Amino acid sequence: MPAIDPDDYTVEELTDELETIDDADDLQAIFEAEQAGQDRTTAREAIQDRLEEIGAADGEHGDTEAGEAAATDGGDADDESEPEGEDAEEDDDLSRPTRDKKHVRALEDGEYADMWVFCETQGGELLDVSTEMLGKARELMDGFEEDYGDDEDVVAFLMGDDCEGLAEECIAYGADVAVYHDDERLERFLHKPYTEIAAHMARGKGTVESTDWRDYDEPRYILFPATNNGRDLSAKVQAELDSGLASDCSDLFIEAEEVSNPVKTGEPGVKKTFEKVLHMKRPDFSGFEYSTILCLDNPGREFHPQGCSVIPGSFEPMERDPDREGLVVEHDMDLDDDWFRVEITDHDRLEAGIDLTGHDVIVCLGRGIADDPTEGMELGLELVDAFDDAALGITRGIVTSSYQFEGHVESYSNEERQIGETGQVVAPDVYIAAGVSGAVQHKVGMDESDTIVAINTDPDARIRDFSDYFIEGDLFEVLPRFAEAVESGGLGLEPEAVADGGDE
Repeated sequence: MPAIDPDDYTVEELTDELETIDDADDLQAIFEAEQAGQDRTTAREAIQDRLEEIGAADGEHGDTEAGEAAATDGGDADDESEPEGEDAEEDDDLSRPTRDKKHVRALEDGEYADMWVFCETQGGELLDVSTEMLGKARELMDGFEEDYGDDEDVVAFLMGDDCEGLAEECIAYGADVAVYHDDERLERFLHKPYTEIAAHMARGKGTVESTDWRDYDEPRYILFPATNNGRDLSAKVQAELDSGLASDCSDLFIEAEEVSNPVKTGEPGVKKTFEKVLHMKRPDFSGFEYSTILCLDNPGREFHPQGCSVIPGSFEPMERDPDREGLVVEHDMDLDDDWFRVEITDHDRLEAGIDLTGHDVIVCLGRGIADDPTEGMELGLELVDAFDDAALGITRGIVTSSYQFEGHVESYSNEERQIGETGQVVAPDVYIAAGVSGAVQHKVGMDESDTIVAINTDPDARIRDFSDYFIEGDLFEVLPRFAEAVESGGLGLEPEAVADGGDE
């Protein structure tokens, strides 16, 4: 009989109970009882983990299903000796490089609260995406209080040179608390110090004066911008905090989630409801769908903060309120000089790029201009000029193509006008897509437009599926008529040429 009957315990309870058992024979008997009973994968792994901890898994009792065989064909496990010294350590690392990963555990009785937002700065100003994330965080946490009755805060965190004023700006844009670290060496983004400071802030470390405003261990949620620096920092910080990350998200909401995956519940056939889950939606590369990423706890292990990076332009900032009250906290931490071994001695600032956001109308050109790229670009610009407030965008297909443009329109083919997942995200009143196939990466950049009009010779083009109006025709013929109709005050298109919602 085993020392304990594993059927009497949940996997989490069994894991705790195994800590009291030090005899390998007893553990082996429990393992066999589990196999003969519920045969839970996570339970068997917990027993094997305990065998490894007491040093028995690779010896006499190393033939459990979850373990590694200690003997080879024609050999005896007891006859094999372990290599010694440096070779032994190196061999173990090479043969099982990730074996310790499953032993990472949550904080003991960890407390989690608040939604943190990394507010990236540049040139002494907040990036637009920072205020956009604050606006969404404000919306989410206001809803959080209504749904759960818990009053949790939006916490902005930032770092830089002379950034106290920017911390106050975060309050004006929706934060309840703004934590900042000021150091002249942080004027520009540096991987190591930014990661160390962010993790230090999140863990609530520092002087009493800089941490007494909070009473929890780590943030419940954390948002980063999906910029070059934000993507870099988000991965490093979430790894430092032993949590996960959903990258390049364009929508967020919080609600409960019921799952039956035994990896998450601990037992096959059991459903478990996780509360207060941040659902992080991002475009699915397989087609016109969105994947929803969840950062759910495992048995005996919690993943907090639940974190993601947010595509710029995905959300609207709240209106700035200079009278809004909030707490501004200066973070205290000694920075290691070794973190600043890389020094920027000189730099050039690029000229201001093209901002396509905020226009009433966007005219976007795709590969459909291939027959005559210069004329196609001219026709797109003529349509832009026909509107009072419009701008020209392009797809990545044009950016990466080898199209030859004449000098007067060549600048319009630059990457700074690209719309899509790796370009700008726009949401105009009217979005006109001419010769655009509708790849999902492009869809991310314009899906929130109020009205989408597509022009394409292919009636099966994917963009038809999410267009409000689909015009089957050659853009070289349609665009001039479109421009003429706008200038005369009417579309002037034959009704039968327009398919509402993709239906002819």
